[in-house]
Amino acid sequence: MSINNISGNWPAAVSRPALGSRAIRFIAYLGLCAAYLQGGIVKLTDFPGAIAEMNHFGLTPAPLFAVLVIALELGASLMILTGRLRWLGALGLAGFTLLATGIALRYWELPVGHERFMATNSFFEHLGLVGGFLLVAWLDFQEKLVNQKF
Repeated sequence: MSINNISGNWPAAVSRPALGSRAIRFIAYLGLCAAYLQGGIVKLTDFPGAIAEMNHFGLTPAPLFAVLVIALELGASLMILTGRLRWLGALGLAGFTLLATGIALRYWELPVGHERFMATNSFFEHLGLVGGFLLVAWLDFQEKLVNQKF
């Protein structure tokens, strides 16, 4: 590859081999799923704590919601990481995150101050996660369209 071929786009040409690798893609998926894997494992290993969390947010019956949340957090994360129905796992975590964010981070109900500031930041960070999961689903659909044989 000559410098003339990459002169205008050399950063992309130089970084593409590393950033385009399967390993980096897996690390990106793992990073996106990390909080859900951690949350699911913690809830699974401390089921009374998971029930207390469901009760805190007014979700009844709490044991049923705890089981559903654990199954979703771990199951959808594994779908994303393994590539099996990745789009479905990504849409599941996007919907869950959007719903949980609306339940747990109602910053607009808090008085002005540090707690509201932190909740506001967390609310919008979670919207970023939703966007990331939607992008994963979109990319998976695009990949399937490209690989589809007619």
